[in-house]
Amino acid sequence: MAKSTIKIENVVASTFVNQKIDLVSFASRVEDAEYNKERFPGVVYRTKDPKVAALIFGSGKIVCTGAKSIEDVKAGIGKVFDRMQSLGIKVPQNPEIKIQNIVASANLGSDQMDLDAIAAALGLENVEYEPEMFPGLVYRLDSPKVVTLLFGSGKVVIAGGKSKEDVALALDKVTKELDNAGLL
Repeated sequence: MAKSTIKIENVVASTFVNQKIDLVSFASRVEDAEYNKERFPGVVYRTKDPKVAALIFGSGKIVCTGAKSIEDVKAGIGKVFDRMQSLGIKVPQNPEIKIQNIVASANLGSDQMDLDAIAAALGLENVEYEPEMFPGLVYRLDSPKVVTLLFGSGKVVIAGGKSKEDVALALDKVTKELDNAGLL
């Protein structure tokens, strides 16, 4: 069976500057920054290259979202830190960046997957399939701890990974289980 190509759709990561941030001041001095306290409790600061959104909170926590790779996360946070530094905000030299979630997609190569049969084969414990509510089958893996969404079109979405290896391992595991059950 051909190896499916994994496409990273979104990487969410967090980091921290060790001080409080005046969000009103920050947003008023930074182009591409939005702050509306009634809608969201942090500043949304978008960078263009890489295209990411940094959610900056008054506590000093920063969440980076929208990145297509871990490298983009690092580059995006680097740009945010450079901008903060230019405003006199102290930023860590080597910030700890924690990957919170990787969402990826792949194609299992079968455009006629029988989700009812797959639900029966995978067992009830880690599977949710209610086609009236959602067109995909939700399959929760314990190791790696991710959620996979399988669709009749053969597409699969993997969410919750903390590394590219988690995503690849999950795809490999699901592919082998379906192949062994004769469902691919």
